[in-house]
Amino acid sequence: MSWAKWIFILWSCTAPSLLLVGLVGRQLGLQVGVQVVQTVTCSRWGTPGDQGLFEDGDVVIGGLFNLHYNLPAINYDFTQLPYNKTCTGVQNLPLQYIYAMVFAVEEINHSTNLLPGIKLGYHIRDNCGLPQWASQAALSLVGGDSTNCDKPIPLIIGCSSSATTQTVARILGPLSVPLISYTASCPCLSDRSQYPNFFRTMASDIYQARAFAQLAIHFNWTWIGAVIVDNDYGHVALKIFEEAIQGAEVCLAFVETLQRESIVNDARRAALTIQASAARVILIFTWYTDVLELFLQLDKLNVTNRQFLASEAWSTSGDLLQNPVTSKVAAGVFGVAIRSLTIPGFGNYIRSLNPSHRPHDEFLREFWEKEFKCSPGFTSVSSYASKPCSGTETLEKVQNHFTDTSQLRVTYNVYLAVYAAAHALHSLLSCPYTDSNSENENSTCSFPTDIKPIELLQHVAKVNFTTPQGEQLYFQGADIHAKYDLLNWQNTGEGPAKFVLIGRVDGFDLHLNESAVQWTTGSNQVPVSVCSERCPPGTRMATRKGQPVCCFDCIPCADGEISNTTGSPHCDRCPSEFWSNAERTACIPRQLDFLSFNETLGITLTAVAVSGLTVTTAVFVVFLHYRQTPMVRANNSELSFLLLVSIKLCFLCSLVFIGRPSDWSCRFQQAAFGISFVLCVSCLKVKTIVVLAAFRSARPGAEALMKWFGPGQQRGSVFFFTCVQVIICIIWLSISPPVPKSDLDVPGLKVTLKCATASVVGFSLVLGYIGLLGCTSFLLAFLARKLPDNFNEAKLITFSMLIFCAVWVAFVPAYVSSPGKYAVAVEIFAILASSYGLLFCIFAPKCFIILLRPEKNTKKHLMGR
Repeated sequence: MSWAKWIFILWSCTAPSLLLVGLVGRQLGLQVGVQVVQTVTCSRWGTPGDQGLFEDGDVVIGGLFNLHYNLPAINYDFTQLPYNKTCTGVQNLPLQYIYAMVFAVEEINHSTNLLPGIKLGYHIRDNCGLPQWASQAALSLVGGDSTNCDKPIPLIIGCSSSATTQTVARILGPLSVPLISYTASCPCLSDRSQYPNFFRTMASDIYQARAFAQLAIHFNWTWIGAVIVDNDYGHVALKIFEEAIQGAEVCLAFVETLQRESIVNDARRAALTIQASAARVILIFTWYTDVLELFLQLDKLNVTNRQFLASEAWSTSGDLLQNPVTSKVAAGVFGVAIRSLTIPGFGNYIRSLNPSHRPHDEFLREFWEKEFKCSPGFTSVSSYASKPCSGTETLEKVQNHFTDTSQLRVTYNVYLAVYAAAHALHSLLSCPYTDSNSENENSTCSFPTDIKPIELLQHVAKVNFTTPQGEQLYFQGADIHAKYDLLNWQNTGEGPAKFVLIGRVDGFDLHLNESAVQWTTGSNQVPVSVCSERCPPGTRMATRKGQPVCCFDCIPCADGEISNTTGSPHCDRCPSEFWSNAERTACIPRQLDFLSFNETLGITLTAVAVSGLTVTTAVFVVFLHYRQTPMVRANNSELSFLLLVSIKLCFLCSLVFIGRPSDWSCRFQQAAFGISFVLCVSCLKVKTIVVLAAFRSARPGAEALMKWFGPGQQRGSVFFFTCVQVIICIIWLSISPPVPKSDLDVPGLKVTLKCATASVVGFSLVLGYIGLLGCTSFLLAFLARKLPDNFNEAKLITFSMLIFCAVWVAFVPAYVSSPGKYAVAVEIFAILASSYGLLFCIFAPKCFIILLRPEKNTKKHLMGR
């Protein structure tokens, strides 16, 4: 035996004595204390009364169970050890767990394949749910009986709670004694650095917490309340649940904790929180006794229509299921439960139990006295018995948790733990080398009388077998592959409510039959639990300041953006060729828009252009009819007619800008515009030069000046000025002409189709050349405005060029700032305005004299000073 074992055994024998010495020594003095030490004998350090179930064998395994629930009163007079009295109040389910272990051991002993020739025994202790007693019992088991020299136990099945298991596992850790738990589910126990000797046939809480998270995400429950027990079971499960829902837009509306010591007040507070919260789905991680108190408080507040999610600690509680309060406040509970499997023959085994066949079984005797209110022996082991039993009592017709084998959950975990221990022992005791001269000296055989816990621990970690039910079991560290049942509490209306299997959890995979679920509403309609209703299509979620992401407002999508799904976190921008519809739910093709002849603006501009063309034609006819009169002849009739033709072309070119742009129209409109206005301005410039030359030639010595500005030179000048613009247009339209292009940068459903200027330089040269001719004509006309004539055409040209320049100077900013087709309208307006300015300023006074004042249409009047 190792030194560590001797230390624990020695401590187990001396610790109670030393404690008693200390307590008595304070009252009687040191001398009496020494006397007490001399009279105290060493005995088994087990639970008070050494209640247990024993069966000897070649190899004996231990078991720790919480059979009783009433704790003994603590005596504070310091005359005896704390918790020195036994617990009372036998529980039916833990008793079934105990006999599952006994049944499994007996089944293994009858097997010819598992541990053949070796009898497996058991020592089972009741620790009453107290970590102190569990520690004492575990040390007693692994240390052996110091009085009867019983051999130490190399492996223990237990404990039931995670807190007790942590304590016992830490104590047994230095001794390397394997501890296989059947219900300890805390994820912390998976840490091999802290609990290297721990194993379990119960899945870690990680899996059920993540299963609840998957359910919340699957059913779109974004606003969930949580009620947890205030210990590691509740807090660790809640932490895992929060980690699993992170990033899935699921939030916790509240978290309430319950403590056993103040359960009534805590349950009342949690019930008030549930009543005030908008959360309709409540996750509960606590014991069934706490849940019952919570339901009672909810019933007092008349809180119904909440969908409860049950952890495995209370999802299979028959007491809760049949309680009338539960059917009122918690119908349709959705729970995760330890998977249920059958153990062939176990039901018959339970019902065949009888104290007469097991005279030393105090556990069974106490249950018998509780169930039948009689004592099967000469003395009673509990306060239940009031008379001796007749011997005809049987469990065949007894209906309680002990005899109910229809749902074997924890019971099967106990059964599985015993088989894991048996297979580890089988592997350890199997001798792979029978030749004593084998060179492999490390592969020695172990014997049932000399099993070392550390060797058994290594074999437990490597077990891999198939149970009699056909299930494969192996440990992954401390854990087995997680398997749960998904249960639903359903009321069929034809008797009591019942548990209905609606799915299962296999590792992290969830398998659910949604159509079989009966929710809290009593129908198949999934309950809704949200802080804010999901945003409809066409809107996006906007988180409220200072609140969780599950609480939000729905904001309509901006123009050009859509959301076509419910609950969209953002709006998607449409492609440039598309735009959002009025509902902001779909992108539709953008409509081409251009200045057409069918719309009001196009019709107006066309009417103005045609009117200008008509007026120009009328002026042309008047001048043609009166071409022999002094008024027409004095104003250079040839240039006047050419000017009228150019103004006609200006009015006509404005019509080219109206209509759907095409390749030819884009090229022609700019060329026609540039050439027509250059022709027009060239005529005005030449007319101004002629006026100046005529008056200059009247001076002495300047008679030859007019020879240089004769009709040929005038036509040549107009042709030259116009050819320069023609050359500019040819080069521009050959290298980089304007092309039709949709103006997609402008927002809106309608996109303007316009002639895009590919070369800004070419367009600038065209406008610049027109502006240069216009400015020089304006300057020349301004210089000739005061020449001494009754009818000085230079004044008219000055006013016309003034209007012309003003219009085109204003055109540039107006054109740049105008959106879409209105830019085209601005250009047409500038063409028409400048054309009308030239027409009326130059020809209106002349037509007035020709038609209305013919007496002034004489050479004498025109030459007058």
